[in-house]
Amino acid sequence: MRNQFFQFTKRWISITAASLVLISMTGFYSQVQASDEKTYQTLKLFTEVLEELEKNYVDEVDADALIHNAIKGMVGNLDPHSSFMPPEAFDDLQDDTKGEFSGIGIVITMKEGILTVVSPIEGTPAYNAGIQAGDIIIKIDDVSTKGMALWEAVGKMRGPRYKKVLITVIREGETVPLAFALKRDLIPMTSVRSAVLKPGYGYLRVTNFRMNTTEDVEKVLKKLETENAPLRGLVIDLRDNPGGLLDQAIKICDLFLHQGSIVSIKGRLEKNTQVFNAYPDEEDRDYPIVVLINGGSASASEIVAGALQDHSRALILGTPSFGKGSVQTVRPLKDGFGIKYTIARYYTPNGRSIQAKGIQPDIEVEFEIIEKKEKIPLGFDRMMKEKDLKNSLKPEGEDPEKSEKKKSGKSRQILEAEQLEMDAQVKRALDILISYGVFSKLNGR
Repeated sequence: MRNQFFQFTKRWISITAASLVLISMTGFYSQVQASDEKTYQTLKLFTEVLEELEKNYVDEVDADALIHNAIKGMVGNLDPHSSFMPPEAFDDLQDDTKGEFSGIGIVITMKEGILTVVSPIEGTPAYNAGIQAGDIIIKIDDVSTKGMALWEAVGKMRGPRYKKVLITVIREGETVPLAFALKRDLIPMTSVRSAVLKPGYGYLRVTNFRMNTTEDVEKVLKKLETENAPLRGLVIDLRDNPGGLLDQAIKICDLFLHQGSIVSIKGRLEKNTQVFNAYPDEEDRDYPIVVLINGGSASASEIVAGALQDHSRALILGTPSFGKGSVQTVRPLKDGFGIKYTIARYYTPNGRSIQAKGIQPDIEVEFEIIEKKEKIPLGFDRMMKEKDLKNSLKPEGEDPEKSEKKKSGKSRQILEAEQLEMDAQVKRALDILISYGVFSKLNGR
């Protein structure tokens, strides 16, 4: 039945066996190529239903809208990350990795048909309001999200800067839905920040993987590696990092690995199967690394954690990651439409599939903020020390005046480091790095 023509009154529907994508062609004749008799008969059924509805439905129907909805259902039922997008949604997709847009700052997905938060983006209205990874969004501005497409939800949450949007979620452990009135704002494009936890121990936070993330990471590393003391350990924080561009994740892994595979992707087609390898670098970054992950760490951040874990280049600490181990491609279609669909799965260097499993931490530590203990006043300190005695001599070579200035003039970065040390996972990571340094000295390394 190959190369047969099937005519419909006002339009022809063209389909290729490779993609099975239906494209409406109003006012044109086009050829239907069916891979076999079954496919052809199914297409015939589709056009028969369309014709029946056009002729006999109680109200006049928009045939284009019916076809678009059919395509949306066809693609959307494949998996949570595949979707058919109208022009406005396709344009928004481009803003996710470049440019600037106004919204609330969350990454969402469809989990078993339910609109679920992958993670809030740090520094955004959603993050600051307390929306969490795993929250289920049931309403946007009092409109139910049941049956709502992913791109529709994204479109409703984006909008003019400073204009409010009401998000209602249900959360595990909460008995009633939680409502958040969020004021939209510009979503920050910067994805990297850093701090010095203690002299010689750096902190690198990557919030997502955008076009310039690797370049920003390199700048931060050079600063940490040359600042004050040599870098003896690094904490890489990938918590609530929803992922982003695959090439950026690979390049960041390559900064710390000198050989071997970083990640492999395997698809049904040979062209969608590829292995990405690490290559020698001029910089010798041999200091120990602890990577922090949690349930909001997804996709590209799982690639980084998995690669460094499999190569024994970093210790992974935190809670299991999200488990998005699939690769999507984006294709533009006619009249500004677009399609995003899954072409392959990710595999770590040891051949582990991330999909639905996630990265399991080497050391599992739940997140908590450590309460700061008040210091006991000097008068109640039973163990008085030499420095506390009146008129005690200062350490040799230290200017008393400078010493006082040093106590009162804390930098913003030091304040940030103090806040990070209240984070139980960061503190545990720092303790591990310091302990490693101590034992290395004991062993003469």
